[in-house]
Amino acid sequence: MLNVTAHGPETDLPPLLIAPGLFGSGRNWGVIAKNLSAERRVLALDLRNHGDSFWDDSHTYPELAADITQVIEAEGRACDVLGHSMGGKTAMMLALMHPGLVERLVVADIAPVAYGHGATHEGLIAAMQGLKIDDLTSRMEADRRLSESVHDKGTRAFLLQSLELREGPVRWKLNLEALKANLPAILGWPDLPTGVKPFAGQTLFLSGGNSNYLLPEHHEKIRALFPHADFEVIEGAGHWLHAERPRQVEAAIAAFLTR
Repeated sequence: MLNVTAHGPETDLPPLLIAPGLFGSGRNWGVIAKNLSAERRVLALDLRNHGDSFWDDSHTYPELAADITQVIEAEGRACDVLGHSMGGKTAMMLALMHPGLVERLVVADIAPVAYGHGATHEGLIAAMQGLKIDDLTSRMEADRRLSESVHDKGTRAFLLQSLELREGPVRWKLNLEALKANLPAILGWPDLPTGVKPFAGQTLFLSGGNSNYLLPEHHEKIRALFPHADFEVIEGAGHWLHAERPRQVEAAIAAFLTR
C-alpha cells in the first residue's frame, strides 16, 4: 500500500486524502495537512514511484487511482480527496472510476486534458539523473550543483526535498527511470472506459493566477465530467500554488470542505 502520513484525530468528518503532483510527496503538503487536521483526519500520500511508496515500472492513472482505493478501503469509509497536478488527475480518475469512495473532490491546477510540457519535465529528470550525489553531505552543496542545470531556486528547493541525505547512501526518493518512461501517460489523459458517468459530488477546481495549466477554455471539458464543479483562482500563484500561496490555498480548501 502507499506510504501515508496521518495528521489529526479520528472524527465524524470524512478523512481528507492529499495526492501530490509529479516529483512531490506527502512531505510537501505537511504544513497544510497539519493545519487542516484540527477537526478531521488528514492523510498525506506518497504516490507510487515517489517518496517512501513502492516503485513500479508502470505509472498510469487507472493504476494510481487503484492505489488510492486501497488507502480508502483501509480507512473503512468514503473520503474527501485533494490532488495537485498529477495527483489531481489521479483524484479525478478515482472519482470517476470509484465514485462511492469519494465524498468531495478538490483538484489543484490541472484539467482532464493532455499537456505539452514534456520537454520541461524531461529536462528536470535529466538534471536529477545527472547530479553527482554519491559524495554529497549537505543540501546546500546539492543545491549548488543542481543550479548548474536548474536555474530557478524554487524549483531546485522543491526537487531537493526528494533527495535522501540522512539515511543510508544518498539517493533520490523518486523512480526517475519509470517517471521518464511514463511521461507521455503522466502528461496525457486516458480515454475513460465505456459506461463511466460524470462524478455527481461537489468539486472545487483551484488554479494559480499565474499558471497556464488550468485555463477557462478547459471549463467545458471539466463540467462535462464534473457537473457540480466550482472554480477559484489563487491570485499571485503559479502551478505550485500550495508552495507559493499556502495560506490562501489552505483557506480555500477549508472553506469548501465546511460548506
